[in-house]
Amino acid sequence: MGYMTIDGRKVEFTDEKNVLSVIRKAGINIPTLCYHSELSTFGACRLCTVEDNRGKTFASCSEEPRDGMVIYTNTGKLKKYRKMIVELLLAAHCRDCTTCVESGVTCVLQSLALRMGIQEVRFENTREIRPLDMTSPSIVRDPNKCILCGNCVRACEELQGIGALGFAYRGTEAMVMPEFDKKINETLCVNCGQCRVFCPTGAISIRTNIDEVWDALADPNVRVVAQIAPAVRVAVGDNYGVPKGRSVMGKIVNALHRMGFDEVYDTTFSADLTIMEETAEFLDRVQNGGKLPLLTSCCPAWVKFVTDQFQDFVPNISTCRSPQGMLSAVIKEHFRDPANNPDGRKTVVVSFMPCTAKKMEAERPNSYTKGEKDTDIVITTTELIRMIDNNGYDFGMLEPEACDTPFGLGSGGGVIFGVTGGVTEAVLRRLSPDHTKASMESIAESGVRGMDGIKEFSVPYNGIDVKICVVNGLANARAVMDKVRAGEAEYHLIEVMACRRGCIMGGGQPAGAGDRTKAARAQGLYNADNTTIIKKSDENPLVIDLYNGMLKDKAHELLHVEGY
Repeated sequence: MGYMTIDGRKVEFTDEKNVLSVIRKAGINIPTLCYHSELSTFGACRLCTVEDNRGKTFASCSEEPRDGMVIYTNTGKLKKYRKMIVELLLAAHCRDCTTCVESGVTCVLQSLALRMGIQEVRFENTREIRPLDMTSPSIVRDPNKCILCGNCVRACEELQGIGALGFAYRGTEAMVMPEFDKKINETLCVNCGQCRVFCPTGAISIRTNIDEVWDALADPNVRVVAQIAPAVRVAVGDNYGVPKGRSVMGKIVNALHRMGFDEVYDTTFSADLTIMEETAEFLDRVQNGGKLPLLTSCCPAWVKFVTDQFQDFVPNISTCRSPQGMLSAVIKEHFRDPANNPDGRKTVVVSFMPCTAKKMEAERPNSYTKGEKDTDIVITTTELIRMIDNNGYDFGMLEPEACDTPFGLGSGGGVIFGVTGGVTEAVLRRLSPDHTKASMESIAESGVRGMDGIKEFSVPYNGIDVKICVVNGLANARAVMDKVRAGEAEYHLIEVMACRRGCIMGGGQPAGAGDRTKAARAQGLYNADNTTIIKKSDENPLVIDLYNGMLKDKAHELLHVEGY
């Protein structure tokens, strides 16, 4: 423990890794563009520069705190310095802010320009205008809006272990791009969208499909059906003053009904289907000598990661479709029945997901059934917020509404799919012979919960110790898979979510979430589970009815894929 003097006030510090953290701990929101607590320190933007009592200036993000330091954060010299930095960044930046998808509070650069009172840019933009990269189904790269902060490069390399982006050239010619200036779809990009989450401008944004939804809703010959993923409900409220992490599922359903969606279903229902099928597949592999470890298949970015870089483990991937894929296939089959579609309308399925990679998943060849695309349009949480705002709804005034039947009810096990470890916990509940509160608590305390990047534990089942590994973040997944490949680790089941902390922090969620928001989103899903009467997927009456009906002879066709 030590003390620093910041702007004349004594501030205590303990284990803060840099002076910047101590300054923010003191309640001073010093500006940054290239700094993020989850990434390595880069020190490129220099906006966090401070001054000591001898007139020396230094970047606070890359300086360790020392006892007795005296620093100033807002001297006249520093204010002029920061203003000049932002003005120079704006000078080399695309200025079509009125039509930029990130314009407003989500653009950090624009926010800083307003904060510093920049009302004109005195310098000409001499940078060459480069074309947009629209080759990805999930993200759009606009090099003209890049400020060279390096956040996307470090997120892709350090958090995800992919390295699809990097720096090229030097000095005023420097650019961020894939190697050899390839298009993003020509790289090992997994479409996770974490580069977009960490980008402070509109240089990387979500590839939007909103107009396609409006067109479908306006067509009287189309039945538009929505499904809403678990993690979406605990993030939408961030934009409307709702306490962090609180589920606003009922309000979302109301908003979609008002927009004109004919049916609104809950993806937790198909999460229950996933657990039913994946648990059966897991037991079959264990009992009959199938490929182990079983790798979960819910996260499309993780699946692409395996098929790209660990092809020898492709047979280990579960054949189960993701909850999105299962529900879309079931919905399409439901409305193929003339009894459920007497007017013969075409059915369009729109899924609302926290994940940009789901856009890629919907395009995969194995996401088609009977020659028809299962999920027609994928809309991220961020796009959903834009749709709500576009329609002018006062979100706080919307009364909660229930999902529609027959696919509107999920168990608590389905709800927690959105947080890392949730899939495994739901599987363990399915394997449990009872559903008592004590049994559910015992599973929750088995080691499956928590935000650690890698969690290893075992649980007894039918005379064997089932070895489980739960991973979040693809860099962590690489470390685990390298050990498995080398024979240094052995598991029966590996659950992986590409994004740190799981779907609650997916690439399509509202960006800028801090530690408290991240924790609140996870707790919000656990709270939703706590208030759900049905805890286990096999006890969902709507799931049981579906297995006794439509899925009696179509379960494999609708719920599984033939290969990757």
